[in-house]
Formats: sequence, C-alpha cells, structure tokens
Amino acid sequence: MKILLKASRVVDPSQGLDAAKDVLIQDDVIVKIGENLTDKDAQIIDLKGKIVTPGLVDLHCHLREPGFEGAETIRTGTRSAAMGGFTSVCCMPNTQPVIDDLADLRFIQLQSQQEGVVEVYPVAAITKNSQGEELSEIGELARLGALAISDDGKPVMNSSVMRRALEYSKMFGIPVMSHAEDLNLTGEGEMNEGYWSTVLGLAGIPNVSEDVMIARDILLSEFTDGRLHVCHVSTERGVDLIRQAKRRGVKVTAEATPHHLALTDAAVRDYDTNTKIKPPLRSERDRDAVRQGLKDGTIDAIATDHAPHTIVDKECEYKFATFGTIGFETAFPVIYTHLVEPGIITLNNAVKAMTCTPASVLGINRGTLKVGAQANIMAFDPNLEMTYEQSHIVSKSKNSVFLGQKLKGFPVLTLCCGKVIMSDRKMV
Repeated sequence: MKILLKASRVVDPSQGLDAAKDVLIQDDVIVKIGENLTDKDAQIIDLKGKIVTPGLVDLHCHLREPGFEGAETIRTGTRSAAMGGFTSVCCMPNTQPVIDDLADLRFIQLQSQQEGVVEVYPVAAITKNSQGEELSEIGELARLGALAISDDGKPVMNSSVMRRALEYSKMFGIPVMSHAEDLNLTGEGEMNEGYWSTVLGLAGIPNVSEDVMIARDILLSEFTDGRLHVCHVSTERGVDLIRQAKRRGVKVTAEATPHHLALTDAAVRDYDTNTKIKPPLRSERDRDAVRQGLKDGTIDAIATDHAPHTIVDKECEYKFATFGTIGFETAFPVIYTHLVEPGIITLNNAVKAMTCTPASVLGINRGTLKVGAQANIMAFDPNLEMTYEQSHIVSKSKNSVFLGQKLKGFPVLTLCCGKVIMSDRKMV
C-alpha cells in the first residue's frame, strides 16, 4: 500500500528540513521526500495549507491500565494520543499493580499490541511497588523492553536507593526518570506557595520542595556517572540547576509540560480542580524561566504528563481533588498558541522538543521523516482555531486544564506505522 502526502510544508528538525515537499509512504516506511512527487498506485492525501512533522513522541504519560480503567485504558489513551498527533508514548508505571516485574511489563506490551493504535513504550518502576525501599529487577526489565525506570507519582526519598538506581541503570543504558519532590516540604500543599495561595486560602507547595530534589539527583548523577532525566520541571531554580549541571558535563536531560509552559498559579483563582496539578502551576517568573530553558536547550523535551482522572476524583472541594490534568489532545495546539505564535520559540524548536529530542532521550529511532524511517507522521493546520470543549475530548477522562480556552494549530492527520489513524479531527 502506498500513500502520497501532497502539497505540504514539511518540518523535520532531525534533518534540518523546513520546505514545501511531498512525502511518499510504502507500507510502513517513508520511501521518498521531494517536490512534485507522483505515483499512480498511491492514495493521495491533499495537505495544502497544512504542515507535516514527524509523529510526536511523548516521554511521560499515564495510561492507567491496569487498575484504574475507570479513568483511562490503553485503548482510550492511545486514541487520545493519536488525536493529539502522538505516535509514540511512554507510559508511567504507577498502575495497580505497579509495573515492577516482568509479568506486569509484558501485560502492558501485549495489551498495547492488541488494543493500542500508537506505539506504547512502558517505563518500569525504580523500586518494588514504588515504595522507594528496594530496587526492582532493573536488568530484567530493561532486557524485556523497559526504556527507562521511574517511580513517577512518588519521589525516591532515600538517597542511597536513588544512587543504586543510577548505578544499576547505567549498566543497561537506560535513564532514571526523576519525580523531583521532597514530600516533607510539600506536606499537605495544594498549589504553588505564593501570592495566590495566600489570597485563595489554599495550602502552598514551595518551589524548594522541587529544587532540593533536583539538586540531589544531579549530584548523584554526577557521582555515579548515571543518566538522569528530570520530569516536569516547573521552577526557576530547577532550570538553573540543570543548566549548570549540563555545563559541567553531567548526564542530565529534562522535560517540561505544556501546562507549566503556558499557565501560572493565577489559573487557580476560580478553584477549578483541573488546575490542581503536581508539580503545581507556578509563578509567572517560574513559567518564564522554564520557557527560557526550553528556548536555550536546558529543557530538552516537552512531555504531556497526561494524567486522566474520573469525575469523582475532580468534582469535589479543591482540598480533596486529585492532582493531574489530561494533555495528549491539547499539547501541540497549546505550544503553538502560547509559544510559537507569540514568537517565544520557533516552530522548529517546538517540533524538535516533541519529536527527535525525546526519541533521543529514550534511544529509539523515532521522531524523524528520513527516508527509510518508520512512517509515523503528524500534520497540523496552523489556521485551525477553536475553543476547546469537553465534546472534543477522546480520552476517557475530561479533566483538562485548558477547557474553555481558544487554541490554534490542531493536528488534522496522524499516521502510525504507515496507517492513517486520525484524519480531519476524527478517528479512523
């Protein structure tokens, strides 16, 4: 089977490409990129006025299966990802049971093959049951296909355990993905500690609860020469710590989420529980520092931290609501609307942070449109603007912090392994 994507602008940072090109796909592989391509046997898809990029790669999401299928499943989550232009996603292990042994990891792989519409790469737990006490079988999990280890949702509070995790993961060439949070400093915090927490009467989470753990993990990475990846960076000091570490040659990478790049803690002022996120939405100064970190390369990737929750988890008092927001379907339009269109970062930088760079962190051959690469492709319409509503959401959960916002640049086509999964904002 052949597909010819016609009359489109192609942006592929992996090969420095930004030009009007056609893309020819045969079976599941890109076979040619050029101008005015023709092929009488190909299905032609007219993408005039659209922009084609590699399929987006998400370093960090939660698919909730097994154990929390009321919020999301691999089936619904991967469809939500496809609607957002994602073709490769890394699911975190904080399921029930936690993904800390071979049987649980294999379940994710088999379920993804049977029910998923995009590629799912499981991340295994650092410690057994993510309790932060005893290391999981890191070597066996890596050999079976875990691309990284993380106790995301919970920090590894014990520094000795974190040290051993960095040492063991180094043997197998995979990164440790750190949820940087000191629980003793977080306490019962509900939002960022600052002006708005005082005005709203909500318990605050100070920046330093994140900063001290980023500093600790950087020092441990430097000491062990292990690979550290810092999840969802949200503070000015955190960005600066990572910047300094990179200058020293520490093997550290980092990600930021669209919500931390777009919003501030002022969004909490109406007590919308969808704004209850961890790490919390920070101050304008923090947000601008994270944006600058993305611009100068300190922050390597943009990751959704897609965190679905049921109505029961969110439709309650702010104090009792669960932390998290969904993010697959709004990630690209949020970045396009809040960062690309205002000129804060270039389109090339945005696409790079959502394709080839996260693929590089994971060590997978994705996020590229090079000839011979797997045909994982996204096309978006830079002029498609709409107010994001619950009726647009494909995810099983509806807890989006961007509900009611006018966004621009929505994906209109997603191909994974050469197959059209989403077209014209509808699942195929």
